[in-house]
Amino acid sequence: MQSLRLIYRRLKTKWCKLKYGLKNVHPTFYMGGKSIISKDFEADRFVYVGPRCSIPPKVKVGKYTMFAPNVSILGGDHIFTNPEKPIIFAGRPKMPQTTIGEDVWIGAYSIIMAGVTIGNGSIVAAGSVVTKDIPAYTIYGGNPAKMIRMRFDEENIRKHQKMLERTTIDINFTKEKK
Repeated sequence: MQSLRLIYRRLKTKWCKLKYGLKNVHPTFYMGGKSIISKDFEADRFVYVGPRCSIPPKVKVGKYTMFAPNVSILGGDHIFTNPEKPIIFAGRPKMPQTTIGEDVWIGAYSIIMAGVTIGNGSIVAAGSVVTKDIPAYTIYGGNPAKMIRMRFDEENIRKHQKMLERTTIDINFTKEKK
């Protein structure tokens, strides 16, 4: 059953790459329907983008990261500091790089401001507005997003980092150990 899911995922990824012109996504990348993703989007292994997400240019996402439905990365796309021009005619600045680490989970309806870095192993609670960088292994939530707690203690952070450093993957993560 797992191998059928993997085959389906790879076929859908090929279709998405062709339809949306995505050149920098791993074959295991998966995208939900009605998402808008920039052609320069970079996604490592097993990245999932849920339905109705909006991802602008200059976004890089690490392996095992999940975007729940309706996540948006936005902002920084209008010049508003020229007193002699209306915002609509003032132009657009260069879009800043947005980096989302490995094994990050971004909850539904969250907004991430362009240019933010979200560290490895972090979680963003549903409905959050992320305006600043988020350190690794932290759980953030709210508007604006604030730290709720650490995801792991120091010992489990080290174990998790070792897991992320492995070059191979056991796709049977979902099977319970007895």
